[in-house]
Amino acid sequence: MQAAGTTVSTPISVSARIGAMIVGAAAARGVAADELMAAAGFDVAWLDDPDARMPLAVETRLWDEAARRSGDVAFGLHAAAAIRPGMFQVLDYAVRTAPDLGTALQRLARYNRLLHDVATFDIQPQGAVVRIVHRLADPRALPSRHAVEFTLASLVVVAAQIGAAPLRAVAVEFAHAAVGGVEDHRAVFGVTPRFGAAQSCLVLDAAVLRRPVPAADAELSRIVTAHADSLLERLGPPTASWSDRVRRALLQGLDSERATLPAVARQLGLSERSLQRRLHEEGTAFAPLLDAVRHELALRWVREGRLALGEVAYLLGFSEPSAFHRAFRRWTGTTPQAMRRRAAQPATDADRPASTDAR
Repeated sequence: MQAAGTTVSTPISVSARIGAMIVGAAAARGVAADELMAAAGFDVAWLDDPDARMPLAVETRLWDEAARRSGDVAFGLHAAAAIRPGMFQVLDYAVRTAPDLGTALQRLARYNRLLHDVATFDIQPQGAVVRIVHRLADPRALPSRHAVEFTLASLVVVAAQIGAAPLRAVAVEFAHAAVGGVEDHRAVFGVTPRFGAAQSCLVLDAAVLRRPVPAADAELSRIVTAHADSLLERLGPPTASWSDRVRRALLQGLDSERATLPAVARQLGLSERSLQRRLHEEGTAFAPLLDAVRHELALRWVREGRLALGEVAYLLGFSEPSAFHRAFRRWTGTTPQAMRRRAAQPATDADRPASTDAR
């Protein structure tokens, strides 16, 4: 039970596709995948679940354990060099179908929440250069340095892939301290990084962002970005809990086809298992949320009196009126007919508020 005056923080999650990528990169360096996943708390079932998300803490442990077990102090940089098209699904295709590198970068900033709850890219034009600041927009979030180095390196790697030409940074800065040499950093970015900076960022020549993407496909781009926009809308506001998102989805329709776990999971862009897992992390489940939404709407519609009780039962997704009547008695201790009669009765003198007129 939650104590009065306290709040429950929504767990920060990231796509399990990131975890799968880390496991694959570590395995390529001779790390035992099953041992790495066990040590980090990464559920092996997430490997085959394209919609699965994992806690940020699991991602952080994966990065740090993979680097330690592989003995690679530049593990994040080397993982970025191994990026291939499609690794990150919709976000990846939205970026790779952009007409130019500037648009690709804007799409990354817009759609990155499909992969990560709180990671952001702030694009800051500054005359002849553009600063791309990477941060986690939550004070609870403490990323692994390997994750940060992977992220900035991936910008250079993917830009070079889709622009069909090498890309050299003007500068690169990291908020974390240096560990080991910088040869691998220079190989990726083309410059020596600065460590211990105020924020982690990549600086590019502004002209680079006008570089066209030779393989850009305008029609595919429209389809992919429309789908990405739809997925973002389903996620709801960045601070919305999964319980709130389920409630919002249920309020859009409670008929027998839409008021089910599979239907709501599809609407939110998740598998049933992923949605159940997220609700469990918030201390609830689909069935009590559905029951609460039905209860709320039943009280409103019965009291308003505009709908026949049979219509109320249908709109709430009950298979027959008797099932609705049983649920209503469980919620309220009375019948919908009795509550409607009471709601229709004029207020008695005792019910009316006292007059405040001064005479």
